[in-house]
Amino acid sequence: MSEGVVWLTIFVLSVFVGTEVISKVSSTLHTPLMSGANAIHGIILLGAVIVTGATDSTPALVVGLVAIVLAAINMVGGFVVTDRMLQMFGRRKPRPAPAERTER
Repeated sequence: MSEGVVWLTIFVLSVFVGTEVISKVSSTLHTPLMSGANAIHGIILLGAVIVTGATDSTPALVVGLVAIVLAAINMVGGFVVTDRMLQMFGRRKPRPAPAERTER
């Protein structure tokens, strides 16, 4: 069996396992898990930058750059969603009293 087939098999199996795990998570646990995933995506982004910087192959460079862009988008989006979720639980600022209307 070639090395490419082994890596493809591992990738396909990890997609199936990831889909099953994510589908079983309740919505109340989604945001705390997403915060942990943001940290993991930061590590993935750092690894992609290191590996892409060390490559000499053009196809590997293209795949690495795509991985860097996708990991950055995923990480930033995760932090934005987590921040909005945390703002929902924060204290609200009191609204100023509405200005009284003057009738003519």
